[in-house]
Amino acid sequence: MNHAGEYNRGWNYFEGLSAEEAAEREAAETRTADGYTDPKHYAWAGSGDGSRSRDEMRALEVLDLEPDATFEEVRAAWRRMAKANHPDVRPNDKDAAKRFQGVQAAYEVLKAAEDQRTWKPA
Repeated sequence: MNHAGEYNRGWNYFEGLSAEEAAEREAAETRTADGYTDPKHYAWAGSGDGSRSRDEMRALEVLDLEPDATFEEVRAAWRRMAKANHPDVRPNDKDAAKRFQGVQAAYEVLKAAEDQRTWKPA
C-alpha cells in the first residue's frame, strides 16, 4: 500500500502538456455529469418554493390558483370551474368544452402530484 501511495503522490497527470492543454483537459473531464438525472427541484418554474414541477405550476395557472395553494383549494377550484364549464351545462359552447377538458387535465396533474407527495409505503 505504501508503495502505491508514494507512486501516486509523485504522478503528474498533466506531464508533457502546456498550461493551456492541461486546463482544457481538466475542464473537459469535469464539465459534464452525463448519465445523472436532474433533481426534481430544477424542474419547477415561476414563483413558489420549488416544491412544484413546471406542469404543476401550469395546472395551478389553469385553475387560477397561487403556487402555494393547498390541495383543498385545488379541489374547490376544480369543482367550481368544472361545474361552470361542463358540456351538459353549456351544450352549444365549444370553448366551454375545451376549458372543461383543460380544467380536468389540470386537476389530474395536481392530484397525481399530491398522491405522490402523500404516498406512504405499507
